[in-house]
Amino acid sequence: MIRHTMRRGLAACLGLALSATLSGAGAQMPESLPAGPPVRISAVTQPLPTMPQFTRVDVPYLREALVQRSGGRISMQLGTHAERNLGGNEIVRLVRSGQVDIGAGTLSTLSGDVPILDGIDLAGLSPEIGMARRIADAILPAANRDLERFGIRIAFIYPFPAQVLFCRQPFATLTDLRGRKVRTFGNSLVDLMTAIGAQPTSIGFPEVYSALERGVVDCAVTGTGSGASARWPEVSTHISDLPLSWSLAGYMVNLRWWNGLDPQVRAFLEGTFQEMHAKLWELGGVATRDGIACDTGLAAECHLHPLAQRPMTEVRATEADRALVRETFRSTVLPGWVRRCGARCGEIYNQVVAPISGVPFQP
Repeated sequence: MIRHTMRRGLAACLGLALSATLSGAGAQMPESLPAGPPVRISAVTQPLPTMPQFTRVDVPYLREALVQRSGGRISMQLGTHAERNLGGNEIVRLVRSGQVDIGAGTLSTLSGDVPILDGIDLAGLSPEIGMARRIADAILPAANRDLERFGIRIAFIYPFPAQVLFCRQPFATLTDLRGRKVRTFGNSLVDLMTAIGAQPTSIGFPEVYSALERGVVDCAVTGTGSGASARWPEVSTHISDLPLSWSLAGYMVNLRWWNGLDPQVRAFLEGTFQEMHAKLWELGGVATRDGIACDTGLAAECHLHPLAQRPMTEVRATEADRALVRETFRSTVLPGWVRRCGARCGEIYNQVVAPISGVPFQP
């Protein structure tokens, strides 16, 4: 069913969520750090300095709280990909080489060398954010065993807003996408779109706006808030509320640096990471709905992202849509990933993920 408005009662709930979960209210920060030698840390985290993940989590915790709680013993040189003129793929190299101590990037960035990471955020795997978090937490130890061969460890995984469809023409169900050109990223989204009859097209995020504007693609997948920030409502008319994936990302640490820290400093940082982990998952849920509110022009419910001047139409997923995604994940997406990753990945999936997803891999 297509709706032009969302439930107005969401505004009050969203406002309470923003004030309670994102302002740090009730947060229990790590205890103060005993006196000792100064610790200088360098970190490059989110793609843009204007993103809520940076302004509402990274800056308050990494740039401000670490210094305050450590009595000035820890100082943080914090930047974003854009400020360092990075495209994102360089983050892994920077952390591995020790040019930065901490770096954040999407798991797809790492999956070329560590294919198991793709299995954490497969298209259609997690229909809601709670499941995505449980799966990420469960599979992280296995993923880190592979990553440690490269001198890297993921401290924790976090989500961006739900990855959904933006289209420049009306649609009511996923079956309406048959024959349409859809901008995708990652192998599993390609598998999903191909299976439902769409034509997946690979286009870099900065070029998607013009591709939608000129009709090079009919639809594109990105986060609800990311599309709002990139002004996609100017070049598209309909947005789905159906999460196809969550663009999961991770904060990586250089293992040599991490293991060489004073144990008290390392424990202090782990406490900070735990707080950030909780806040970023809360933000992922709030930002998902906020993005749709902003994209559809609901000013009273739009708090985190730019408000669309040309409001989009929200397309509510049908039960048939959800069933189609789940069946396509089982029959196409999951087997495709195991073929790329190897039999061992299928075994790990069945041991760790299948009990959560309810969808086993069947060789």
